[in-house]
Amino acid sequence: MMLLCEKETEKMDNIDAMFSDLLGEIDNLSQSLMPPADTPGGNNALQTDRTFSIGFTDLNESLKELEDHDLDALMADLASTTLECNFPTDQQADSYANNEIPASGMIQQPETAAELPPPSNSAESSGGLQMSEPQTKGDKIKLALEKLKEAKVRKLIVKVLMSDGSSKTLMVDERQTVREVLDTLFEKTHCDCSVDWSLCETNPELQIERGFEDHEHLVEPLSAWTRLSENNIYFASRPQKYVMFKNPQVFYMWKKKKACLSEINEQAKQLLLQEHFGGSTLIVPDLEGTLYLKEDGKKVWKPRYFVLRASGIYYVPKGKTKSSSDLVCFLHFDKVNIYNTKHFKLKYRAPTNFCFMLKHPCIQKESDYIKFLCCEDEHTLLLWVNSIRIAKYGTALYKNYQAAMERAHPSASHKDTTRRSAHNRLHPKLQRSKTTLTSPRLTSSLLHLLDTHKFKASFSRPG
Repeated sequence: MMLLCEKETEKMDNIDAMFSDLLGEIDNLSQSLMPPADTPGGNNALQTDRTFSIGFTDLNESLKELEDHDLDALMADLASTTLECNFPTDQQADSYANNEIPASGMIQQPETAAELPPPSNSAESSGGLQMSEPQTKGDKIKLALEKLKEAKVRKLIVKVLMSDGSSKTLMVDERQTVREVLDTLFEKTHCDCSVDWSLCETNPELQIERGFEDHEHLVEPLSAWTRLSENNIYFASRPQKYVMFKNPQVFYMWKKKKACLSEINEQAKQLLLQEHFGGSTLIVPDLEGTLYLKEDGKKVWKPRYFVLRASGIYYVPKGKTKSSSDLVCFLHFDKVNIYNTKHFKLKYRAPTNFCFMLKHPCIQKESDYIKFLCCEDEHTLLLWVNSIRIAKYGTALYKNYQAAMERAHPSASHKDTTRRSAHNRLHPKLQRSKTTLTSPRLTSSLLHLLDTHKFKASFSRPG
């Protein structure tokens, strides 16, 4: 009986120790996201400004970097927001008509005639109006500083670095997607509208980089950056951004030889895209293979056999088979992002420099909750990083690609849609099979069909 009690006590001690470690990690993460308590009072303004600007020492500096027309647009937007807040909504107006009393402090009652101050002369009134409107850029900046802190819609003044060393300053609010910010940069830089252009975040401390997805709201990931962060945003061309749609056979026929994959023509690629992204069910590449996993807190990497599924990454424990019943979940994708890394062979003694990282976006410093994986070569890294993106974002990624293609080639995009519609009318049976083909068995049959010489030859005929 005593022995049983001792075991139970030891078990509870282990649970308490694990729980204490978890609380400690959460506390460290919270402290990294909050300003220190012993910061001098003179820096309070700086702490407040950091929530409104990215890439600048303070908000005042960021507003000075805005072009005149951008600053005027910001002032107009803030003024309209203020007017909307001052006037009652339709619902509040209806409550007045029904003699309902609004909550105190929400809307001020109009003063009676006896309580109104005497009117000033017209000259003084016109002079006051002129004084209330900012005339110089300095006056506009001073007023913008006040209005930004009052605005209900969060706005950030963001410095975006270019590949030539220059930079552009943008005003971004929480409703704008990365796609909309890219369109703004196209107009400011007068560059082509290639689908390869990306907004990328870099973290020098962790030596990582991630390209924002076009459907993301830019303010949200930037809000996860720590105070006085050295992170940067780059506007750069990334040819691998949509490689899974340019060459889908690389991901869905990855077990085939490269020479065979290079013979797949454009119409066969379109069929692959329609099969895996055009139906009601997304099909994730059935990727699997050996990767090196970094042990927590150590510069030691051990090989494990990993398997990709729609819900996350799984691995095969030692002594087990590759059957689904033996797989153990490594992590799920819903709370983590995937990052490319730099020089991890030197920093962490990785087997190669072809590594990637999986972590929660709020973790901005070294942590035991960061997962490091290393690949044998660059091609394997390409497969895993982009297949994970497919599993995490699903059809949203394909919609991003279609929108980017329409922006880059609007006439070609229209022709492609017309061509696919005509092809579907001519081949209704093939179209029905594409929309219902979701099982791995049938998908494998289709990929086998794509790989046959007869199928490729039929697509290569003129007309």
